[in-house]
Order: sequence, then structure tokens, then C-alpha cells
Amino acid sequence: MDQIKKKMNQLRLESDELTARVEDLQNKIKELEAENLSKDQQLTSMQHQNGVLEAELERLEKSAVDLKKAADEGTQHGTQNESLTRRMQLLEEEAEKADKVLREAHEQLRQTDVKAGHFERRVQALEVERDNWEKKYDELEQKHNATIKELEDFQAEIGTI
Repeated sequence: MDQIKKKMNQLRLESDELTARVEDLQNKIKELEAENLSKDQQLTSMQHQNGVLEAELERLEKSAVDLKKAADEGTQHGTQNESLTRRMQLLEEEAEKADKVLREAHEQLRQTDVKAGHFERRVQALEVERDNWEKKYDELEQKHNATIKELEDFQAEIGTI
């Protein structure tokens, strides 16, 4: 009986040890389940964060494509701007040349107007002189006709004598 008691005590001790061990293991299981739950939550959180980051990455890649396109357009606009600036400079130079030609033509026109005024006055003076000569011619022609008539009258008178 002593052996049975010893055995029972030993079994109780083993049972107590096993119970303690089971409790430790159950506590460890609870801890591991809590840790597992925490890890699942972290995993879910990280998956969500990964999804958000992937969406952000797609947005940034699209933005990068748009920015590259805008940069290319900016380069094109820069090239067009340079081209238009050169064209504007050429047009300004042509406008300056045209303005110079216009000023020269205006000066020539003014000089022509001055010469035309001078020649008009000269024409008027010559017309007055011509009128005077015509008047003198008419007077001389009348005197000549009168002289011819006198001569004819004189010849007729001489012829009658």
C-alpha cells in the first residue's frame, strides 16, 4: 500500500506537473493565438497599406507619364517660342526696312512736290510770257494787216493815178 500511495503521490505530482504544464501550454497557446491575431491584423493592415501604396505608385507613375508628356510639350512650346521669336525679329527687321523705305519715299515725294511747285510756278510764268507774246503777235499781226491794207490802198491809189 505504501507503494500505491507512493505511486499515487507520484502520479499526483506528475498530474500536478502535467496540469501546470497544460496550463502553461494553454497560456502559451493563448499568447500565440493573441500573437497570431495581432500578426493577422498586422498582415491585414500591411495588405491594406500595400494596396494603398500600389494605388499611390500607379498614380505617381501616371503622374510621371503626364509630367513627361508636359515636359515634351514644354520643349515643343519652347522650340515654337524660339521659332516665333526669330520670326518676330525678322518681321521687325522687315518692318524697320519698310519704314526706312517709306521715309525715303516720303522724302522723295516731298522733294517731288517742291519741284512740282517750282515747275508749276515756272509754267505759270511761261504761260504769262506766252500770253504776252501772243498779244504782241496779235498786235503786230493787226499792224501788219493794217500796213498791208494801207499798202493795197496805196497801190490802188497809185494805180488810179
